[in-house]
Amino acid sequence: MRRYLDGATGTDVESVTLALRNRSIVLPPVAFAELMSDPRLPFTHAVTLTGFRVLSISAGYWLRAAELRASILREDFKASLPDTLIAQSCIDHDIPLITYDRDFRHFQRAGLQLV
Repeated sequence: MRRYLDGATGTDVESVTLALRNRSIVLPPVAFAELMSDPRLPFTHAVTLTGFRVLSISAGYWLRAAELRASILREDFKASLPDTLIAQSCIDHDIPLITYDRDFRHFQRAGLQLV
């Protein structure tokens, strides 16, 4: 979403554009908070973002996220807490994550679908 808002190009941006056209865009709560907390976020972008559905957090989410992060770290891969929380939200809701960030590839073994 960040690259889309910044006017970048690439397959990730094309995927976001398609999801917007289909009105199928949803945001993990942590991704929404990251985007909205950017002090340079233009007001028009903030208004757009508040119109998107934000995924709910289901029972056991925090424990599943902790176990997911531990499993990735045990294998000596990078797993930041925000990335783990985003990945767990997408896994819980069985939705693919559109991302340019290669760090998410380590979460695929846990069921994360990447676009």
